[in-house]
Amino acid sequence: MKEKVVVGMSGGVDSSVAAYLLKEAGYEVIGVTMQMWQEGNGSAPAEKCVVSAEDGNVLTEGSSAPTEDGSAAQDAKKVADLLEIPHYVIDFTKEFKRCVVDYFVEEYLHGRTPNPCNVCNRYIKWEALLGRGREMGADYVATGHYARIERLQNGRYTVKNAAAAKKDQTYALYNLTQEQLAHTLMPAGDYTKEEIRAIAERLALPVAAKPDSQDICFIPDRDYGAFLAREAGERLPGSGSFVRADGTVLGEHKGIVHYTIGQRKGLNLAMGSPVFVTKIRPDTNEVVIGESEDLYTNVLFCHKVNYMAVEDMTEPVRAKVKIRYAHAGAPCLLEKQKDGRIKCTFDEPVRAVTPGQAVVFYQDDYVLGGGTIL
Repeated sequence: MKEKVVVGMSGGVDSSVAAYLLKEAGYEVIGVTMQMWQEGNGSAPAEKCVVSAEDGNVLTEGSSAPTEDGSAAQDAKKVADLLEIPHYVIDFTKEFKRCVVDYFVEEYLHGRTPNPCNVCNRYIKWEALLGRGREMGADYVATGHYARIERLQNGRYTVKNAAAAKKDQTYALYNLTQEQLAHTLMPAGDYTKEEIRAIAERLALPVAAKPDSQDICFIPDRDYGAFLAREAGERLPGSGSFVRADGTVLGEHKGIVHYTIGQRKGLNLAMGSPVFVTKIRPDTNEVVIGESEDLYTNVLFCHKVNYMAVEDMTEPVRAKVKIRYAHAGAPCLLEKQKDGRIKCTFDEPVRAVTPGQAVVFYQDDYVLGGGTIL
């Protein structure tokens, strides 16, 4: 009897080819498109109700969920038809709003810069999808992420850097649990992007040349301020003061949610030389301004730590550490504190450490774990 896998099909080339690779490997493949955000678009058409979730969400067969450009579910359905696998659309909008959008808004209101994709991966693309997959009798979930899963000699599951270093997505996956990793497949991790597109072209998949998405899915116009204003309403902080670290007032800002650490553009401050956001003070509604050198530090602390390749970190550990998705990583000493936080001391100062962002620890291309920067 074939093992069954639910593939999260976003309508892009990576997840489409992942579905093909798994079918070729002998799995019984079910394609699922996750409807997560539909501002102003109404609800998904329920052409055939298959499963009703406890919270009222409905799984539909063969239907297309409305999306911002109207194409994601349709593209996934076309690919599924070509691969001769079933395709479903599942409404995850309630979970997405609760776990991702509300978190996103709260972080900005508290002067932090959130990581919505990391949170979505843990609680929606894995936890919620895995739960629905089990209702369908699936043994695994799979995605088109560029990463690899391995079980180490200590019995722990971890994610390993993808074969294509420039497409590696392990940073966004550090928060997955052992249970989730044990039931996950990531076939795209063994290929380069060029190889994935070549496979799609050979199969004549309609998404072979589809460009990668670069935006946060629920803010396609990139207007974070307008989105936060709609979601936060009267809770949105108004204008306040740009200040130096010593409190000297430099001017007026338009609201702390419009700024992040390291930001230079859009400050509208005539200082005679480049200046940057170095800190955000939500309690006083101030945005601290400084020079480029003020952005460097060799120490950060993180909390909400998720251990992956190791069960715990009771002794100091040397690792390569990434402080943002595009960061190449830097040598660092990790030390667990009595309160559970991790102190990260870098060999050389790193630039623009940003509260709210993820910090991820690596050893030998494996993810040790990671946390949220304080």
